[in-house]
Amino acid sequence: MSIRLAVGQGSCGIAAGAQKVANALRPLLAGSEVQLGTVGCIGMCWLEPIVDLYENDTLKARLVRVQPNHAEAIAEAAKSGDLSGIAELVIQPEDSAFLEQQTRIALRNCGIIDPESLESAKAAGAYSALGKILSTGMTPEDVIEVIKVSGLAGRGGAGFPTWFKWNAARQSAGDEKYLICNADEGDPGAFMDRAVIESDPHTLIEGMLIGAYAIGAKEAIVYVRAEYPLAIRRLENAICDAREAGYIGKNIMETDFSCEFRIKAGAGAFVCGEETALIESLEGQRGMPRLKPPFPAQSGYWNKPSNINNVETFANVAWIISNGGEAFAAMGTEDSKGTKVFALTGKIRRGGLVEIPMGMTLRQVIFEIGGGIRDGGTFKAVQMGGPSGGCIPASLLDTVIDYKKLAATGAIMGSGGMVVMDDSTCMVSMAKFFLDFTAKESCGKCVHCRIGTKRLQEILTRITEGEGQEGDIELMEELCNAVRDGALCGLGQTAPNPVLSTLRYFRDEFEAHIRDKRCPAHTCTALLHVSIDAEKCRGCTACARNCPVYAISGAVKEPHEINADACIHCGRCKAVCKFGAVIVE
Repeated sequence: MSIRLAVGQGSCGIAAGAQKVANALRPLLAGSEVQLGTVGCIGMCWLEPIVDLYENDTLKARLVRVQPNHAEAIAEAAKSGDLSGIAELVIQPEDSAFLEQQTRIALRNCGIIDPESLESAKAAGAYSALGKILSTGMTPEDVIEVIKVSGLAGRGGAGFPTWFKWNAARQSAGDEKYLICNADEGDPGAFMDRAVIESDPHTLIEGMLIGAYAIGAKEAIVYVRAEYPLAIRRLENAICDAREAGYIGKNIMETDFSCEFRIKAGAGAFVCGEETALIESLEGQRGMPRLKPPFPAQSGYWNKPSNINNVETFANVAWIISNGGEAFAAMGTEDSKGTKVFALTGKIRRGGLVEIPMGMTLRQVIFEIGGGIRDGGTFKAVQMGGPSGGCIPASLLDTVIDYKKLAATGAIMGSGGMVVMDDSTCMVSMAKFFLDFTAKESCGKCVHCRIGTKRLQEILTRITEGEGQEGDIELMEELCNAVRDGALCGLGQTAPNPVLSTLRYFRDEFEAHIRDKRCPAHTCTALLHVSIDAEKCRGCTACARNCPVYAISGAVKEPHEINADACIHCGRCKAVCKFGAVIVE
């Protein structure tokens, strides 16, 4: 009988202290038969650090929120088989439901295999799909047909049919072609691609090799943002191992198929998520979009036929080849096949990575899988698609998750960011946050995006600072339409979406800010009025002692008062008052 402890060491786990846990366990297990290993991110970010106890490759116990001081008890339990000493660390059934309600394809090996071991990946089926293609004589056209049958669409945001892009590159003239993976994940709150690369890099490599075979490319490039050092390191290690094993390079698996791999670390510009801007960056230029047509399939990297898909798209490919296109198409809806990975963040109880079949509703994901709103809050909206997406209100919680249904709400699927907001969120501030992001990330090539987003940001800033004017809403709508219609690339064209969607569903909040000089969510500090209820105040002086600007006065055991002109609306007085005497309006 073999016993193994696997410590989840994706970026989130390491940030929570997983590496310290592993370091504490190592000397305690030295000389014993218990193996200590590393896995990537299982997706349960709110429970990190996580340690899994395996017995003969069967999960015996999942331990959560583990700290270094638990190491001794865990080591003893692993050696003896008696888990009673670590019972308080074992995951609760309601938290286990987070994974049980998912269908994992792109994430099938994440948190299970060792991301730095080729043997571990092969034991989970790595490179068997590539072997199937090369050993059975499947032609590139056969591969493209399987992808067509599957209905796989690009998971980077646009949802364009993968087979169509592959076929276009395949049919383009020329012997020199390139396959490129877009791992420039820039949406706030999105970390799906990072988790796949950190946790299962060989799935990405195999999917890219299959794509390269299909289009006739002899070189594959992963464009990944430099802010992902762990992902880059593990991917470099995986590429080296795959090359030594004969899966990368010349005459792969002793066939005529040859393909080289390399990594390009990008500087992290949001616009480089757009494929032509990414190509410009690859060529050593500033990342700025090109006019289309010609499309990359005809003239891409170095003006050669090129295909670009994102990490999640490639992570599905090997599974589809192994299981058949029909198996993938059997999941999802008529318009959107297969599964989709989402990064659940914000005011959610169970934040992390979720992979679900298309066709589930937002309510199911947020409340059944994600556990609903944390800290007793009330669901207000969810931002889908990052800065290029839009806010979906509580009234549309039963919206089905597929490309068309989400687009009908004014949001988009995007790469998979799902930021949950409760009643403490100001929707005007939320729109300002995303416009601030897109204005700063604009490459500046076209006037509409460069100047239009800046003007929108300025108007939203004025509104949140209590200086909104009549006509601001109509002016923003006019600007949004101008930016959407006039911007050069898809990122500029979708930049107004957060403003348009919040105006569509939360117009009353904008009007309250402008006309009543009031923030309904009580978060815009310039619009807050803080006072003390004299009947409730006991004169304990806690508020006065904690006020950073000495704006509160009053004698001991006497009602206190706040100097409105000096108050900076920091909320400290309300936080320390035990009698509910501080009123924020």
